Amino acid sequence: MGGAAALEKLMPVVLAFGAGVLLARRKVVPAEASKAFADYAFLFAVPCYLFGNIYAANLSALFDWRAIGGYATAAAVAVAAIAAASAVAGLREPRDVALRVMAGVQVNTAYFAVPVFITFFGTAAPIFPVLLFQVCVLSLVVISIMELGRTGPGAGGPARRLTRAVSSSLVTPLVLACNAGIVLNLLSVHVPEVVLDGAAFVGDSASPVALFALGLHLGGIGLDIRGTTREELALIGFKCLVFPLLAWAVCGALFGVRGEWLTYLVLIAAMPTPQNLFIFAQRYDVGVDLSASVVIKSSVVSLLLLPLWLPAVAMAS
Repeated sequence: MGGAAALEKLMPVVLAFGAGVLLARRKVVPAEASKAFADYAFLFAVPCYLFGNIYAANLSALFDWRAIGGYATAAAVAVAAIAAASAVAGLREPRDVALRVMAGVQVNTAYFAVPVFITFFGTAAPIFPVLLFQVCVLSLVVISIMELGRTGPGAGGPARRLTRAVSSSLVTPLVLACNAGIVLNLLSVHVPEVVLDGAAFVGDSASPVALFALGLHLGGIGLDIRGTTREELALIGFKCLVFPLLAWAVCGALFGVRGEWLTYLVLIAAMPTPQNLFIFAQRYDVGVDLSASVVIKSSVVSLLLLPLWLPAVAMAS
């Protein structure tokens, strides 16, 4: 797919995202409504999409362990690089480092990757394994560090905080939907057609609603380019350029991933920083302003770079 074709495919994404920005800026739709749209997508529409598609998928083809291993290795290298850079910069607080690791390595699956993949490829199935790895491994580590660093009334002991971290990571609607689809698929449990049709109907709304919510949010808070700090630039550059290139090199050169899967993994790595970063920052009172800026600005940069990534990876693979 060439750059022009990729740009054409990207038009529905730009339309849904841009409509949110425009309507929020003109105050036709209040920017505060972005939370309601985002909650609908995150808590209901995306899980419905994931459940129905995983249940109907060929799991042996979906879970390419060489591809997943390559992506996990690239993520581990990226985590080590950000941790080392944080140490050089003088950051010693584990929660500060964990927040920056999340900003540079985790990707926005629900609100960005799912709609983009549906637009480009007609399915978001390749995201499912990475989503599970991200939530069950990366997010679990970050939340555990955040919880163990909590102090004050109600924090509890280390064991209680670690248990709370594990449960918080594993009971999100996205993980529950994925696991339910996998289990019912493996056990060949018959799910009534009316249930699958209902899940598909709701799931089809996930892509435009998630992008519209993101646009509303951006339109409401605006985008201060001049106020971007060096640290923000470094994290955005790492997330949008270095991490995708790292995934490309590790998955392609070291693990021998080729063809469609290499394209999928590089594009997933090129997705922006997740909105959960801002949620975690608010909850644990760590780097709130930094998180908000990186989430929004990485979303814009990723959107601009998408038409370039797809033809570049396709040619090289």
